[in-house]
Amino acid sequence: MSDLPPFFVADGDRFVPSASARGPWSARHQHGGPPAALLARAFARQTGPEAHVARLTFDFLRPVPLAPLTVTTRVVRAGAKVQRLAGSVLAEDGAAVIEATCLIMRMAPGSVAAAVETPAPPIPPEAGAPFALPFMTSDEGYHRAMEWRLATGTWGRGPTAVWLRPRVPLVAGESPTPPLECLVTAADSASGVAVVVDPARATFVNGDLTIALHRPPVGEWMCLDAAATGETHGIGLAQARLWDVTGLVGRSLQTLLLEPRAGKASG
Repeated sequence: MSDLPPFFVADGDRFVPSASARGPWSARHQHGGPPAALLARAFARQTGPEAHVARLTFDFLRPVPLAPLTVTTRVVRAGAKVQRLAGSVLAEDGAAVIEATCLIMRMAPGSVAAAVETPAPPIPPEAGAPFALPFMTSDEGYHRAMEWRLATGTWGRGPTAVWLRPRVPLVAGESPTPPLECLVTAADSASGVAVVVDPARATFVNGDLTIALHRPPVGEWMCLDAAATGETHGIGLAQARLWDVTGLVGRSLQTLLLEPRAGKASG
């Protein structure tokens, strides 16, 4: 771990963010990954030993302020084999800034023989070159609180794979951060890994994030093997294969809003 502050400090039922949670678009707002991971943390704490968080969907309703947050969850359906949860991240004024749903499935090892997808894995993180997203340049923020290693591709020129791991705990005093929380903290960066516009001329904010997992992730390092598309009318998609150091874990999908920066042409 580094000497940077954890993303959050628990204060009763509130989570107080540090500068490590700051995002790339505003000094007053958080990156989407850490607050989404707070919801994943809350959902995971409602699962049993044979349960698996199979799908998480986050709707980012408005920019998440760099201010204390609370997290609430509720059971939508408590089935014997499939459970559905819902949750919210609330700002200090009580307004929801993220809404989420979680699909939990019971695992039964050895019950089914199924072919497993075996695409070529990315190089391991220790073999990747240190990497930094060029549009994240401040001295503090999410980009500093994460360690980045380039696996394949050239940033800004199509599909790119990057390994990420948190340098700091998600919540102070909780170290190491559980793998699911590491994965969610990283996954919201897929659109930046496979950027389809010039960040100096346009923004590419995602309105949502869906993560589908066919097995529980392992460890801290997560690879976003990402690709993105964008349309001239301003809508795009970023999708990624998700890896840990033992193999393929699942997929992520983000819907993007592409907009020219003030005073910049969109061409």
